[in-house]
Amino acid sequence: MIKKTLYFGNPAYLSLSNKQLVIRLPEVEKSNMTEKMKKDAVTTFPIEDLGVVVLDNRQITITQGLLAALLRNITAVITCDDKRMPTGMLLPLQGNTVHNERFRSQLEASMPLRKQLWQQTVKAKIENQAAVLRLYTLKSVARMYNMADNVKSGDSDNCEAQAAVYYWKNIFPDNPSFVRDQKGLPPNNLLNYGYAILRAVVARALVSSGLLPVYGIHHHNRYDPYCLADDIMEPYRPYVDMQVLDIMNRHDEILEDLNTNIKRELLSIPVVDVVIGGKKRPLMIAVSETTSSLAKCFAGEQRKISYPTINTGKR
Repeated sequence: MIKKTLYFGNPAYLSLSNKQLVIRLPEVEKSNMTEKMKKDAVTTFPIEDLGVVVLDNRQITITQGLLAALLRNITAVITCDDKRMPTGMLLPLQGNTVHNERFRSQLEASMPLRKQLWQQTVKAKIENQAAVLRLYTLKSVARMYNMADNVKSGDSDNCEAQAAVYYWKNIFPDNPSFVRDQKGLPPNNLLNYGYAILRAVVARALVSSGLLPVYGIHHHNRYDPYCLADDIMEPYRPYVDMQVLDIMNRHDEILEDLNTNIKRELLSIPVVDVVIGGKKRPLMIAVSETTSSLAKCFAGEQRKISYPTINTGKR
């Protein structure tokens, strides 16, 4: 089942009633409307249908009961700062009935296994980056595919970084001086927003699969609670890049500010179609397949993570 992504960019009262997220608008509640009209203006969504909720207004009021219900449903709740950019995320502490067993197999995974899994991850990422370059630019991608084919266990030659240099130098033909930097010039802002949504989707799927998002196969940062999400999202980043490229191609101006329409497009990332295991799936479903396969790798049930591929018809 495809879970919904809800975005709240205006003041709202959010509460829980009968397993439904209830939305009331302050301007309606404080108006002179009749009680019937106020009741008719209330909107509801079943909690079980929600995968991601984005809170992007400082005047949103949300009840503790609703937060608890969202977390029980393994819904990722994203909060935004005063610049209206994602700044935090809430996830449940437990999300799978066999979490203790899964936690143990994850924590006890050997270093050779972790290195092999990271090798697969980097290879999949570079191949998808090469596919995006082929689809959106006239640049040669032979170098990228060569790097993907030569990724070693643990990416000891740092092919990921080498590929990134070539990729970011060429992915925006109209902006050859572009530098990928979280605090850099546009379209870094679009990429940041899209990656934040993707990160939430991946973290949610990891919890659903009974894994600890904090304990990565490659990324390790004592201040980062989502190291594993940062690892597993890598091959999915090119799908965000394509979304950003499509947005830029429809706008002539430099997108300094993310308006509601642009955010709405970026919030559609969880339902973008991807191909995984030879089948077309919404990205959110594909991510769940990826995290499920990762849990099986940790448990010794299989040796390869299932990642999506961007098909260009040739290599």
